[in-house]
Amino acid sequence: MKRRERTRHLIELGGLVVKARLIDLTDDDRATIYGAFLTIAERLRGDERDNALALWQRKGRRAFEAEQEARNS
Repeated sequence: MKRRERTRHLIELGGLVVKARLIDLTDDDRATIYGAFLTIAERLRGDERDNALALWQRKGRRAFEAEQEARNS
């Protein structure tokens, strides 16, 4: 991945952290946010990987769709 593409990718991922309000909900505690990500990664390495991915994907799509509908209203 080229530097510019990597930078854009990282900015987009950071935007998801903001969009999920993780900064506000954790009082911008990076150790807490990192710990949450490690918990997610642990779950994805486990037996419930497929179920977790399906659940989170549905939830994320619904949130994106709701946001899009709100913008179009």
